[in-house]
Parts: sequence; structure tokens; C-alpha cells
Amino acid sequence: MKLMNKVNKWLKNKKVSNQSGQGMTEYILLVVVILAVAGIFKDQIIGAVRGKMNTVSGKINDFDERE
Repeated sequence: MKLMNKVNKWLKNKKVSNQSGQGMTEYILLVVVILAVAGIFKDQIIGAVRGKMNTVSGKINDFDERE
């Protein structure tokens, strides 16, 4: 508990003159959210990509057969 009190006191006394870390924090949070969404919808994303790749592959094969 003493450690938390010291940390809180230090944070309150610290004057932040450079806020460039805030931008980095926002980018990290954005990446975390994107990865979480990708993880949640992984199966749907994989299915959609496979479907598009099969469509493209079929069209390529049709084009090759015409020649």
C-alpha cells in the first residue's frame, strides 16, 4: 500500500510538459482494438478472403481456358 501511495504522490507532483506519449498510447490502443476485432471475427474474415480468392482463381482459370 505504501508503494501505491508513493506512486500516486509522484504522479500528482510530476509535471508533464511533453505529451508526445499520448499519441503513442492512442496508436497502441488502436492496434489492440483492431487485433481484438480481428480475433473475434477471425472465422468470418478467413471465409470472406477464401471466397474472394476462389472467385479470382476461377476467373483466372476461365481466362486461361479461353486461350
